[in-house]
Amino acid sequence: MKKQYIGSIRAGDPVNDIFVLSEKNIAQKKDGSDYLNVLLSDKTGKIKGVVWDNVDKISAGKNPGDFVHVKGSISEYKGSLQIVIKNMEATSSDLVDFSDFLPSTKQNIDSMFERLVKLSGSIEDKHLKALFDAFWSDSEFVENFKQAPAAKKMHHAYSGGLLEHTLSMALLADKIAGHYSGIDRDLLVTGAILHDIGKIREFVYKFSIDYSDEGRLLSHIVIGVGMLDEKIKKISQFPDTLAVLLRHMIVSHHGTRDFGSPEPPKTIDAVLLNYIDEIDSKISGIREYIASDETGGNWTSYHKLLERHFYTANNSIHNKEDYTGE
Repeated sequence: MKKQYIGSIRAGDPVNDIFVLSEKNIAQKKDGSDYLNVLLSDKTGKIKGVVWDNVDKISAGKNPGDFVHVKGSISEYKGSLQIVIKNMEATSSDLVDFSDFLPSTKQNIDSMFERLVKLSGSIEDKHLKALFDAFWSDSEFVENFKQAPAAKKMHHAYSGGLLEHTLSMALLADKIAGHYSGIDRDLLVTGAILHDIGKIREFVYKFSIDYSDEGRLLSHIVIGVGMLDEKIKKISQFPDTLAVLLRHMIVSHHGTRDFGSPEPPKTIDAVLLNYIDEIDSKISGIREYIASDETGGNWTSYHKLLERHFYTANNSIHNKEDYTGE
């Protein structure tokens, strides 16, 4: 039974427990000899590790995604904790509890899903109603949709994260559709619910989050359009124009080609969907960064991707139920 978790270890602690080997890279010291950099994970987070001695022996037979029993100690390097690894042995998955290793949403998955289904039931267009009937009656899709993450690292990167992200976006879409005139509320809400469905196959997420072969080769956008088309084919007389507009919502929701969208948004509804996605992913990612930052004081450490520190004195980061309550 696992006793040590990454979120609670401190500098100077001995390490003797099982983790997921998330990454493994051989590097060279100044004298040309090898050392090993690894990234280990469990449900509470990730930590870097380094192997200085017996690199070939310790590295052999261990691959990213494997469970490994690690022995070593915690040190601090450039302001971050790392494990100095003395030994690392492969461990059979039969000996572990998967729930110890995959982070999960703090929200109630069934409650979130029920609320999402209720929102989709408010859609008036009969063809879109039939489309959701097709998705919600697919038990395999629903099971995966409830469990999938929304990302590997940036936001909602935990089991149930896709559902949490989708519900938040759908509720935002519903509110925004009533704010502007001329918005197709049914289309916008449908786009919000279906925009990331391809992520249930883009990622593998049994005990750690990584990209599937299909995800690396195609991306969730291409996968999602294919999933949409599979359902549309089963609906009698689904309008061609509506199908094209839905596909466009999926292919354009990242906003630009630089960010992975084959086409930029070219309808008002698609533009709104892109910005709703930006709002929810950015706010969630920033909140998670603030919550995990241990700098102290009124400012976080520097966020390299967003190129800024965040002021925390007036941030309410503990209210994570903005959209799950009635």
